[in-house]
Amino acid sequence: MTAIGRVQVRRWPADDAARLVVLVHGYGEHIGRYEHVARALVARGSAVVGPDHVGHGRSGGEQALVEGFEPVVDDLRAVVADARGDLPVVMVGHSMGGLIATRYAQRHREDLAGLVLSGPAIGLGPVIEGWLAAPEPPSDPIDVAVLSRDPAVGAAYAADPLVWHGGWKRPTLEAFVAADRAIADGPGFGDLPLLYVHGAEDQLVPVALARPVVERVAGPDSEIHVIESARHEVFNEVGKDATIRLVADFAERVTAR
Repeated sequence: MTAIGRVQVRRWPADDAARLVVLVHGYGEHIGRYEHVARALVARGSAVVGPDHVGHGRSGGEQALVEGFEPVVDDLRAVVADARGDLPVVMVGHSMGGLIATRYAQRHREDLAGLVLSGPAIGLGPVIEGWLAAPEPPSDPIDVAVLSRDPAVGAAYAADPLVWHGGWKRPTLEAFVAADRAIADGPGFGDLPLLYVHGAEDQLVPVALARPVVERVAGPDSEIHVIESARHEVFNEVGKDATIRLVADFAERVTAR
């Protein structure tokens, strides 16, 4: 990994790359959990890059503390600027990474040839405001059973020392609410091609909350795939290879020259 500004960045180079895919990971995890996604995309001609967000993985900062998402978008733009060269860029954001990628597309649509949102953590403002109204935020770690129907995924997550296994921090929840408002107040994606994938049985980010927000900002070139029986991590679910192929096919289509 190499440092770019505040964050540590992982790179997966490709010979004669046709595009750059930027992976944007979720809350409490790290970019190393996307190794299999990156390798599949490299095999399809994409150079791949992704940071550990501040407070996550191998980057600095207090673990699982995000005091605002606009600086995280700024971190991500520095990563894109460093890695892109003259390649078209496709951004893939999962969960909290989907929220970050949504704000990125609202602020810097000109940087992107395509956007992929996977179970994006958007539309959760009212739920999180309810948590913030309590004397203390939720202290239980994420239940690994909600990640995937594959029990090996939950076991690996629980054993991963780079994953945050504690409860929520109040400033992080406040940052989620502020970002949700910024997305609601922000522009649509215009003509930016969008691929939106979401597990039908996602309990962490229910599709009924996220999908209306996605549909509001989505432009005319948008694909929506709600994956039957899938839980939150569609790239780690039963049938994940087909979902990753959707991403690779989309990236090829929107960067065709």
